[in-house]
Parts: sequence; structure tokens; C-alpha cells
Amino acid sequence: MSEDPSWRPSFRDSKFRHVLGKSGSCDDSYTGVPITGSVHDNHFCSANPSFIAIVTESVGGGSFLVLPINQTGRVDPRHPRVSGHSGPVLDVKWNPFDDHCVASCSEDCTVRIWDIPDCGVQQELLRARKTLIGHCRRVGLIQWHPTAENLLLSSAYDYRVLLWDVSQTGSVLRRPVRVVLMPVHRRHPSEALLLSVSFSGDGSRLAAASKDRRVRILDPRTGRVLHRVYKVLYMGGLRMLLTTGRSPWNQRQAVLWDPEDLSKPLHEEILDASAGVIFPFYDADTRMLYLAGKGDTTIRCYELSNETPYISFLTEFRCRVPQKGLGVMPKRGLDVSACEIFRFYRVIAVKATVEPLSVVVPRREVRFLLELKDQHQELKDQHQELKTNIRS
Repeated sequence: MSEDPSWRPSFRDSKFRHVLGKSGSCDDSYTGVPITGSVHDNHFCSANPSFIAIVTESVGGGSFLVLPINQTGRVDPRHPRVSGHSGPVLDVKWNPFDDHCVASCSEDCTVRIWDIPDCGVQQELLRARKTLIGHCRRVGLIQWHPTAENLLLSSAYDYRVLLWDVSQTGSVLRRPVRVVLMPVHRRHPSEALLLSVSFSGDGSRLAAASKDRRVRILDPRTGRVLHRVYKVLYMGGLRMLLTTGRSPWNQRQAVLWDPEDLSKPLHEEILDASAGVIFPFYDADTRMLYLAGKGDTTIRCYELSNETPYISFLTEFRCRVPQKGLGVMPKRGLDVSACEIFRFYRVIAVKATVEPLSVVVPRREVRFLLELKDQHQELKDQHQELKTNIRS
């Protein structure tokens, strides 16, 4: 029987097919953290090679904890916090250009920029370097621009997206450099609420997903909508867009789109029928996609490509307890000597713990192979010596 030249195997060979997820021990985790009780769909955690910031529960205002990244173990209940907000903190994000600068947004309608000393927070930090006042309702989303330093995006429940230049003089900024008004329906104004935003790799485009299940591509320089879900994420290097949400049959799904043509999806991946919101994370260097659900005990790992079916399932990391949110370490903070290609920080509210989970691609050590070769040669010599003794 002749072979069909168009036939391809059902599996796809990948150098990441043996990827592993390694959870940190108690000594590697941050325990005793009073994690916030907010139900907002955010990560509540942000990390860089120097510090980790965790949104905490507080009385009479809002606060978050900043710890040196290597200060693991049990956290002192009296450890000083960043406590300048008058309302609960909803999210924190580290500046990608400055490991000592962190932004926070809150229900008090403000965004604040904080400077963290080299030694960390040694006393209660109450005064921010900058206070951004431009929203009239609580601010739920903040995002640093990936290529332009000191450029910060904020989105609030007033259906406005503001772009700030935090390098401007003055401790209080009231004039953003750009204002984007989302289209509001008269009968259902809440449908214009933004649930997720994502910059493209070069920062020239902004994808925004709103409660009306529409994805809009914006030009952040002009605020103009270029094209018409719960979460949205740009796939750097692949010229694709990923959204996560629910299908008409109430199943959680991930959908790939062409940013230049949102009329028809490239691929739809049905996940399950659970209730939690799916958070997408993408590594452009390895083209690996991670899907982690709020309240889930698993993190799914996929590999993306430019060819159909575009997405290939690799493995699933299973944990014992569910996560409330997730932080991610930038690539420059990974332990490459241990073959680490990605690292999560799982916010576990039921255990008051933030636990690291490293994604590792195992490889054979040259030293191990040399030792194995030496042992093999030694056994051969012993065997030859034994044969010689027997003959004699």
C-alpha cells in the first residue's frame, strides 16, 4: 500500500514536550501573608528580580506588601507595608524599566507611583512619589508600556482609558497625555467596562476586551479604535491575539485571532466548564502559552506556531490548593543554570501563602554522561581482569 504524501502524524514533535512544573517548598515560599479578600479579577501579585509586591487585606484603607525577592519564609505580621491609598488596592505592577518603582491602583479612584528603597520597605510607606488623579470611579486596571519608559495606562469603572507620563514634574498629575473613551450603550452602560488590556510587543497597538464580549484594537498614540471576553493578550512575534472567556455553551475557552481581521477566529480551544476566569501568560522566547484559572489547581501549558492548528497542548501542572492570583518573574530574573524558562508566584489565599512554581525543561548533564562513561569503562576493565584471572 502506497503512503499518502499529505499525511502527517497526529502528534507534534517539540523540544518542550518534557517540560516540568516544580513547586517551591515552604522555605522558598512567603507564608503568613494576609492576602486581600477582594474578588476583583486581578493577579494581586507582581514580581521582579529584586522585589515581590503582594496586595494585602487592611482596615480603613488599602495596602500592599513589598518584600525582597530572597526574603522567603514566614513574614512578620508587623512588617511595614505601602499604605497610602484610602481605599482597597486592586492591583500592583512593577515598572519594567526600574526595579524600584511600582504602581498601584485602588478603589479610591487614584493611581499611585511608589519608590522602594534598595533595602526594601523598613517603615510604613505612606507618601507616594506621584498621585495620578483623572478617574471618577475605582481604578481596576493598570499596565506599563513595554517600550516607552515612564508611560502608564490606567482603566477604571468610568469607562475611560488614560495614558500617563509619570516623568512629568509635580507630585500630583491631573492631565493624562491621552484619553480614550469607550463606546457606551445607553441602556447597558456597564457593558463598556474594560476587563483586560494588552500592549503589542512594540507598544504600537493596544488590545482591549470589555464586558460586552468585544475586542477592540486601539492606537495608544491617538486613542482611535482601529478594529472591533474576559481576557486578551498579544502574542509577541506571532502576530496573533489571544482571548479567553466563555463559549455560547458556557464552556471556558481560548481563542486565537488575527489582529488585522477580527471577523473570524483562527482557532478555538475548549478547556472545561469550570467557573473561574482564565488568566493567559505568554513567553515570546519559547512561544509557550500558559493558561491558569482563578480558583483552579492546574496550569495548562501549550506551544504556539504559525501553522495550523496553531496551538499544541504540552502538559498540565497540578497543585494541591487553588490559586487566587498569579505573579510572573521577568526572564532576566530566572535561574537559567537550573534550566528554568518561566516562573509563577501563586497567591494561595486559603494558606495565606505566595508559592513559586518554576517551569523547567530538563536536559542531560555532560558531567553525568562523562561519569557514566567512566563507570562503564571501569566495569569493562574489571570484567576483563576477571576473565584473565579465570583463564590463568
